[in-house]
Amino acid sequence: MCMSLTVAIEKQLKDMVLNVSFGTDSPDGITGILGASGCGKSMTLKCIAGIETPDRGRIVLNGRVLFDSEKKINVRVQERRVGYLFQDYALFPDMTVEQNIITAIHYSNLSKGQKLPKEEEEKRAESYMRLVHIEDIKNSYPGKLSGGQQQRAALARILASEPEVLMLDEPFSALDTFLRERLQLELLELLGGYDKDILMVTHSRDEIYRFCSNMLILENGVQTGYGRTVDIFRNPGTVAAARLTGCKNIVPVQVKDAHHMFLPRWDAHLAVKGDIPEGTTHIGIRAHDLRRPEHAGAENLVACRNGRILDDPFELVVVFEGDIWWKVSKEIWEKEYQKTLPAQLFLPEDSILYLRG
Repeated sequence: MCMSLTVAIEKQLKDMVLNVSFGTDSPDGITGILGASGCGKSMTLKCIAGIETPDRGRIVLNGRVLFDSEKKINVRVQERRVGYLFQDYALFPDMTVEQNIITAIHYSNLSKGQKLPKEEEEKRAESYMRLVHIEDIKNSYPGKLSGGQQQRAALARILASEPEVLMLDEPFSALDTFLRERLQLELLELLGGYDKDILMVTHSRDEIYRFCSNMLILENGVQTGYGRTVDIFRNPGTVAAARLTGCKNIVPVQVKDAHHMFLPRWDAHLAVKGDIPEGTTHIGIRAHDLRRPEHAGAENLVACRNGRILDDPFELVVVFEGDIWWKVSKEIWEKEYQKTLPAQLFLPEDSILYLRG
């Protein structure tokens, strides 16, 4: 069965208008929603779940219309069959892990007009706890669980409700770095065989890249990009998308002709063999793509002055005058640069991102 979700909605928020339009189609993987805090990511999920109501638009899940402003359709939260993993996991604090999961099974079946025997509910709850490896804490209350255990318990409860779409809202934001990376691996494994749509909201470009085959970019409520994750990282297209995918070097350009540009901020001239795309207003280049000139008299160089070094465990980040960011591994820093800051850096043509902004 082909699962799909289509969303095209608008909603007036306090200081912006949320305007998104996208569709998913598993088994094409997880769709990520990337954006800064307060850009409308979580509100998008809440509109899909029915917790919030859009001002206008349409939401369709597997052929069922959940919301249609023109036709006055607005399906109740309990009937949407949407699984929503909140940032704080939202487990019932006065219920054990097992009771949380049984409650989800019970009310999911009631919404379908069914009622299972208690023994069957317990049997199903056991299977979901085994799935996420929490059988040993089934009698524990949420307040006694670690962040990772709470996340797995909440995920088991959601899966037990048999949703048609699973939505993860900043699933790792409450965890420390070590636990976050370990749980990312666990969640990837758990969701590997999940055959329904998954949406994941995050402000982390690393999580988007690791988890999501497709991604949507939001900036101040406005959708500024949608497509395959690898394609957007390779060619963001807009200043907003480039910034959100982690590009540090984004500068305005003056296009002179099809093959030449001037960068006022860096006082640098660039010559490229390929055609400069029409509408280019900025270029971007990722900090690790800047490198030492290949030979004396090379073109496409930027002057590097007054570098400030940010020392990370395995690499250096250097910020030069003009807001030029350069990243280099410590091994290359020691061998090729002899721990000396370069006077110039080279911009390879194949690393230039042409942007509109």
